[in-house]
Amino acid sequence: MRRPAFLFDLDGTLVDSAPDLAGAGNAVRLARGLPERPLSDYRPHTSAGARGMLGVALGIGPDAPDFEALKDEFLAAYAQRLTLLTRCFPAMESLLDQLDALQLPWGIVTNKATRFTQPIVSHLGLDRRAGAVICGDTTPHAKPHPEPLLEAARRMAIAPEDCIYVGDDLRDIQAGHAAGMKTVAVRWGYLGEGLPIEAWGADDLIDHPESLLKWAAMP
Repeated sequence: MRRPAFLFDLDGTLVDSAPDLAGAGNAVRLARGLPERPLSDYRPHTSAGARGMLGVALGIGPDAPDFEALKDEFLAAYAQRLTLLTRCFPAMESLLDQLDALQLPWGIVTNKATRFTQPIVSHLGLDRRAGAVICGDTTPHAKPHPEPLLEAARRMAIAPEDCIYVGDDLRDIQAGHAAGMKTVAVRWGYLGEGLPIEAWGADDLIDHPESLLKWAAMP
């Protein structure tokens, strides 16, 4: 039996960043005299980042003529509140403690840019524990391209086939398969409004982080 490494998506898998991202979306609304929208409106779109948040906040997409300016405004607002409400999902903290106790390596692979990722993982103390932290601008490609996952495996000196990628978005599962890794989709994540999670083709679907421990040994 081989001992695996676990690689985690960040937003919606390892940490709940929706409250701060929604806060930035509402900051854009308030600047235009619009009332705040509830977190429940934003949460399903969180994995889509600025595009998803601006879609909820102002009903616009990347094809809007002023999208780039609004994106910059949103990101500036988000930078001011990165760690106000963002926390690890409570059960994820317990899982990471168990992985550390079992001496099973783990890392983070996210499409979030380094300038936003690093303050969050540092604030939460994850950077001192993770074997690798790969951001959306660490490599020339972002998920669903496999390169960020493969870079994490290289930095951790783990073969891709001995890695399990855990995420809450279809792109996570596509990237994991393309990298030759096992994949686990988590039902507690943001999930989006596209294909249902059952149709993503993940090797496993879980409702609770501790269910990952059944992957603690691989045949």
